[in-house]
Amino acid sequence: MFESIVILDFGSQYTQLISRRIRELGVYSQIIPFSTPAEKIKELNAKGIILSGSPYSVYQKGAPKPDKGIFQLGIPVLGICYGMQYITNAMGGVVQRSKQREYGRAEVEISCQSPLFKGMCEGARHTVWMSHSDRIEKIPADFEITASSANSPVAAFQHATEPVFGLQFHPEVSHTVDGMHILGNFIDSCGITQKWNLGEFIDSAVRDIRETVGGDRVIGAISGGVDSTVASVMTQRAVGDRLKLLFINNGLLREHESEEVMAAFKAMKLDVRYIDASRIFLQRLSGVTDPEKKRKIIGKTFIDVFEKHASGKAFKWLLQGTLYPDVIESTSHVGPSQTIKSHHNVGGLPSRMRLKVLEPLRLLFKDEVRSIGGILGIPEKILSRQPFPGPGLSIRILGEINKQHIDILTKADAIVRREIEKSPVAATLWQYFAVLLPVKTVGIMGDERTYEYVIAIRAVHSTDAMTADWARLPYELMDSLSSRIISEVVGVNRVVYDISSKPPSTIEWE
Repeated sequence: MFESIVILDFGSQYTQLISRRIRELGVYSQIIPFSTPAEKIKELNAKGIILSGSPYSVYQKGAPKPDKGIFQLGIPVLGICYGMQYITNAMGGVVQRSKQREYGRAEVEISCQSPLFKGMCEGARHTVWMSHSDRIEKIPADFEITASSANSPVAAFQHATEPVFGLQFHPEVSHTVDGMHILGNFIDSCGITQKWNLGEFIDSAVRDIRETVGGDRVIGAISGGVDSTVASVMTQRAVGDRLKLLFINNGLLREHESEEVMAAFKAMKLDVRYIDASRIFLQRLSGVTDPEKKRKIIGKTFIDVFEKHASGKAFKWLLQGTLYPDVIESTSHVGPSQTIKSHHNVGGLPSRMRLKVLEPLRLLFKDEVRSIGGILGIPEKILSRQPFPGPGLSIRILGEINKQHIDILTKADAIVRREIEKSPVAATLWQYFAVLLPVKTVGIMGDERTYEYVIAIRAVHSTDAMTADWARLPYELMDSLSSRIISEVVGVNRVVYDISSKPPSTIEWE
């Protein structure tokens, strides 16, 4: 069993991001419910504990609180945001509602020596990311303040003699400039020597799939994206020809996507059946504008189509390419988080299908999956594909889904992808695509008044989709994108560019 950092999940939307950052530093991390007994944590070979943030306040009724025995295990504990406030409350300090909510970038000043800030200048100011409505008014006895900000006199603290630390800001978010350095210092304080090895994970996952499935047959849907492809190849390695895959065309794919991915499946010798279900998807989406209703309709329709082709075939398992970010953006699987949006890979199946879910990638992040894909020998063309949502273009068409809107967005999106792919900037981007807005604006074309749709362009930098920053595309490229879309896509007379980061925005618009 790997030495690990255990993260107690109090429901923060950043919990999985904390885990990802720890793994990025070469250490295995695992997320467990906040209520896990201290003795159980000891059995997990934990060398350190991180207490996550939370949508709760510590003084709120029903606020999550862990076993206080974690402080008697003799291993370092780091509280982040709510986690720090819990430490304060549990050890006799005072947490109160702040008069001024602190959200976004802030400057903190390191006020004394601390193992967390090793290598950082005392007295210097550092850019961090805050996200809290409460603040610490009185620290517990035997604690000392190690950093402060204009709105948070206690931005960080530590116990005078025990390895217990607290940060009011989020070191896991990329906006905290020295966040990885701080987390690395915490890992150093834990004395961990083992490294997180993806090659060993593959061997372990294949064994687990083989043992879990036994002699049963597995069926799965494959989209041509990184997640479903890696999950399929890994499962094929475990169960061989007992895996059957379906590619369902929902009519909401990018230009030429179905032809390209089917050719890739054939080259990889995957057993995939093509199903064109575009008509039924578009019929059921007609007149629907609410994004959550779109997701639910697409999810139900997908299951209906899938069930039609899977029932009666003696399959016992359903393969899904669910990842950590899929789970956290729907709802935490171990903590009391708040739902941002439902996810197509997360949720139950109709009981009549009697299929058990197989999710070999559930504990991984996107870049880890790409690395595993490379080890498995999956072609780079598949591994380098942009993430594409299961609901497809439906959640990039704000408003009603109809043939005109799909045609407009398909053509605009193809232009965006082709123009950016010709530019050196493409290699630096996580994702780039077009969005059709449900508004029309006045324009002039050939001396005539037009009243047509608006296309928004989204391009972001990211490593794991949990955080993202908008890309500063060259003006020449933006000019080319705008000119081509307006000139070539009938029904569009205006192009805008999205300059919002995640958080507070999400990468997708719906």
